[in-house]
Amino acid sequence: MRMTTPVLGTAIAGLVAASVMTARAQDSIFVPNLTYRTGPFSNSGIPIANGISDYFAMLNARDGGIGGAKINYEECETGYRNEKGVECYEALKSKKPVVITPYSTGITLALIPKASVDRIPILSMAYGLSASAVGQEFPWIFNPPATYWDGLSMIMKYIAEKEGGRDKLSGKTIGYIYFDGGYGLEPVPLLDQFARDYGFTVKKYPVPPADMQNQSGLWLSVRRDRPNWMIMWGWGAMNPAAVQEAAKINFPMDHFVGIWWSGSENDTRPASTGGKGYLSLNLNAVGANFPAIQDIITHVIAKGASQTARERVGENFYNRGIMNAALIAEAIRNAQALTGKKAVDAPDVRRGLETLKITAARWKEMGLENFAAALEVTCTDHNGHHAAYMQQWDGAKWVKISDWIAPMKDKVQPLLDAAAKDYVSKNQPWPRRSEACDKSS
Repeated sequence: MRMTTPVLGTAIAGLVAASVMTARAQDSIFVPNLTYRTGPFSNSGIPIANGISDYFAMLNARDGGIGGAKINYEECETGYRNEKGVECYEALKSKKPVVITPYSTGITLALIPKASVDRIPILSMAYGLSASAVGQEFPWIFNPPATYWDGLSMIMKYIAEKEGGRDKLSGKTIGYIYFDGGYGLEPVPLLDQFARDYGFTVKKYPVPPADMQNQSGLWLSVRRDRPNWMIMWGWGAMNPAAVQEAAKINFPMDHFVGIWWSGSENDTRPASTGGKGYLSLNLNAVGANFPAIQDIITHVIAKGASQTARERVGENFYNRGIMNAALIAEAIRNAQALTGKKAVDAPDVRRGLETLKITAARWKEMGLENFAAALEVTCTDHNGHHAAYMQQWDGAKWVKISDWIAPMKDKVQPLLDAAAKDYVSKNQPWPRRSEACDKSS
């Protein structure tokens, strides 16, 4: 007996260790992120990836995760290439992710047909296929807090206000400079509809991926055409090049407006004071003076557990990443409340996303008071069509210059419904929704 006791003890210890490891695995939640820290889009991709990573790291360090379950976070580098994004997705799905964040409209479009088959929800926060806001047709796709079409309608409201009313748009020329791909093409149908409705002319300036940093000829065309306003749907290296070229031809920067993906410090910092006056929509606050971000500094940045430089904490796209991670975290909390489970799975988180509701009071509880507008997702509306605000570059930093601008939902919703039906008709056989609807709390 004395000879076998140590062996027995070792065996028991091994069983205990194995059971603890199993319990830990069972109490973790796998959240991957498709990133692009390399390539011509990295100036946009890096701060967003850092914000997402740091927020989850903070929750793990400060709270032990979410609802007793640690977040198992992993990145897969896509370089913003569609084929690589699909490869990442196929490699990650065997690890049972609870949600996929493609961070590319092109990759999102490639993954949409896979979501209901693999039963993994896709969160394309304020990007992707605008029509996927229609929950009846796209039960596994979510794009809060606003679609590209909402964003375009907000920009048109801002321009109309500055011109003295929508009737004053008649006879004007509005230029549209855009990334020549799924992202830049997405809002074109609504822009053309606005031109018909309000009587203005649209001049389109596509920027092929290979020419993002070589726009001098394009901006000579802009100087020749003399549009009254320019709208930009740019990303990555395209944005700073456009701002600098606009400054070179002395285009009035306070008449140059970007969507919320064309308004980071990396987009305007290279132009410095030359970009002064440039405008963009924004969905989140800029700055680090929020309790949750201070917790990131304490628990992650100060401990050397981040890829973020301290001086970049609180910049716009870093905070955009925080917002994205916060939506995922809240969806996980919803899923845990709905199911009573700690380690929720992808179908559970789909339910959590479909009941996502973050009030102003909840943003405050999260340590992010006044960080973003209140938002709500429902069974039928996977977007919410919430407001954004206008910010302006003062030569050194972004300054909020407007109240929250609500989208023209009366213009947007009919087109979304029609686009959703068109997508489904062109992608037959498309699965009919069978998922039950939960009520948001």
